[in-house]
Amino acid sequence: MSGPLVIVGDSLLDVDVEGTADRLCPDAPVPVVEGQAEHRRPGGAGLAALLAARDGTRVVLITAMGDDPSGRCLEGLLSPAVEIVRLPLRGTTVRKTRVRARGQTMVRIDTGDGRAMGRPGQVASASAFARAADALASASAVLVADYGRGVADLLREPLRGLGVPLVWDPHPRGSLPVPGCALVTPSEAEARGMCEEPYVSPERTARRLVRDLDAEAVAITLGERGAMLARRGGRFGPVPVPHVAAGTDACGAGDRFAAAAAVALADGAPTEDAVARAVGEATRFVEEGGAAALRLPHPSRHCPAAESPVPFAPGASAFEVAAAVRAAGGRLIATGGCFDLLHAGHVSLLRRARALGDALVVCVNSDDSIRRLKGPSRPLVSERDRVEVLRALGCVDAVTVFDEDTPSWVIERLYPDVWVKGGDYDERSMPEAEAVRRAGGEVVILPTVPGYSTTGLIAAARAAS
Repeated sequence: MSGPLVIVGDSLLDVDVEGTADRLCPDAPVPVVEGQAEHRRPGGAGLAALLAARDGTRVVLITAMGDDPSGRCLEGLLSPAVEIVRLPLRGTTVRKTRVRARGQTMVRIDTGDGRAMGRPGQVASASAFARAADALASASAVLVADYGRGVADLLREPLRGLGVPLVWDPHPRGSLPVPGCALVTPSEAEARGMCEEPYVSPERTARRLVRDLDAEAVAITLGERGAMLARRGGRFGPVPVPHVAAGTDACGAGDRFAAAAAVALADGAPTEDAVARAVGEATRFVEEGGAAALRLPHPSRHCPAAESPVPFAPGASAFEVAAAVRAAGGRLIATGGCFDLLHAGHVSLLRRARALGDALVVCVNSDDSIRRLKGPSRPLVSERDRVEVLRALGCVDAVTVFDEDTPSWVIERLYPDVWVKGGDYDERSMPEAEAVRRAGGEVVILPTVPGYSTTGLIAAARAAS
């Protein structure tokens, strides 16, 4: 995957109020839910983007958000993990609140009437649409998560003929997919509504939709029965689940399916393999508790009511953060490098690293360490300033400086669950890999953003001077 996965669609704020219900209301025959916790997370296209980012994929999300408490909370939950191209919203951000008792949803309350607004030629939204066009042009694959709130409609023309796999996850309130999609992923109920002929079977409906939508393939998701896949040319067949999931809350399973399929297609997988992988990921997602089981650490200050499973004081040291994460049973992510002349490639890597766990610690080479590694002309930016810039990033929880040639010593003190490295490294060529293993962690290699390097920036600056 050379470019990012670009997700286009409507983002919502999902809220779960969890509690117990042991009695009835005295003035009406309804249960009284005593709330004990409130959890907030992105929904819709935002959930699909977050789930793809948690797989280590670089994600750009093109969506609309309102400048209201729910919109600001939604942006705060997403921005550490994904790059956001924010389109304007008319009205208020949609918020869906489920009241749950002992894992059972009692009622859902929907508020907000927001719809994406603006046109590419309008001055007020021209910059956002230009950024959206640039993101689509750089994509390795595109997923449209259409929840009928207008984002897909605004970008309908730019979505035609992209030249990369286009996956379309439809919604009853949304528009029909553009012609030429690599994969359309309706649920069985959505497929019934999209097909003009009477519903007979998933097989027949999937084959008909391939023709009607002029799609390369259609995969109708069937819950615990897996999916029915039909391809252009008449090829079709069921894609079974690897095993029946024990979970009962399937909220978000469709987003998990579509995101996994899009990532697989971006990696060059054949459609059959991409759908099989998506069925497996969606099954595991439900088995692990679905969207309700997601616990997003360190919500933005704009989400004051959301609970953080790993609380620690602002400005805590790297080792205090590590201790707090371990005490809370969380997942500590760490990465390291010089970070001389911080650029967009660094920020993308750090966002994706942070999405893998509950806190991110960045280990930075000292000035003396960089001189030994790169020569007397480096660093260009002092360690004090490099640390200050890194600490200002919302995706970074703490920074520590090491003076050795490798971060092995600091790794053995931090005990990270995951050590992230960017680029074309492998564990055998990474001197700190053994320290990570001794600390009980794993190494994850994330692809870097093409076209960005500190060396290249320095060379370009010198050439221009």
